[in-house]
Amino acid sequence: MPFTTLITGASSGLGAEMARQFAALGHDLALTARRTDRLDAVKAEIAAAHPGVRVETYALDVTDDEAVAAVFARAKGDFGHLDRVVVNAGLGKGAPYGKGSHYANRQTIETNVLGVAVQTEEAMAIFREQTAGHLVLIASITALRGMPKSMTTYGASKAFVAGLGEGIRSEMMGKPELDIDVSVLYPGYIRSEMNEKVEQKTKFMVDTVPGVRSMVEAIEARKAKAYVPAKPWLPLGKAMEHLPLSVVRRLLF
Repeated sequence: MPFTTLITGASSGLGAEMARQFAALGHDLALTARRTDRLDAVKAEIAAAHPGVRVETYALDVTDDEAVAAVFARAKGDFGHLDRVVVNAGLGKGAPYGKGSHYANRQTIETNVLGVAVQTEEAMAIFREQTAGHLVLIASITALRGMPKSMTTYGASKAFVAGLGEGIRSEMMGKPELDIDVSVLYPGYIRSEMNEKVEQKTKFMVDTVPGVRSMVEAIEARKAKAYVPAKPWLPLGKAMEHLPLSVVRRLLF
């Protein structure tokens, strides 16, 4: 039976590139996003490059709990099983607290916390029923420490994602009857649609294709925790966990 991967937020950026790279590995794909026209373009591109790969697309706003449940169930029904779910859909809006722009922080919390929680709920329900699966949560290197200004809420939301994944992984360690793996990825700065309009030069930024390649390699290896790309983020991430906050700030900004 073909390996089936569901990816949310797959219409652009990291999600779309993961779809391309998983298709190159022969995975059948269930791709979701709000923008179906962009999804259809990704599907057409993959079909041309990999005609043997099955790709199905689904319109989905991950902040709509009922829609998430319906789409995940539909995808499982369409393919008969889901081997992997990559919870990738995210939002990067934000503003300094006390500046009157709480709506931007709220939207990020709704997508990156509540949206991730319901996606994880539905994925794990499917995996428990199947007694097998691979849950992949896309956190961020910004989850490791508190981030300043417009990055504060984004980093905090990704810290939730990281803690969520570790908690579920801890539970699965006590359930040998379930063959469910949990991976949490901590991408560093990888060029994507979310950050392409950032005017200032960002330290350690890598291009989309090699950056996502490092993500796909970590996912395929079913790593429990991965800083990606490993260079420079594995040593930097370890350092960030222990350095004084003032040093972390100078290191990243």
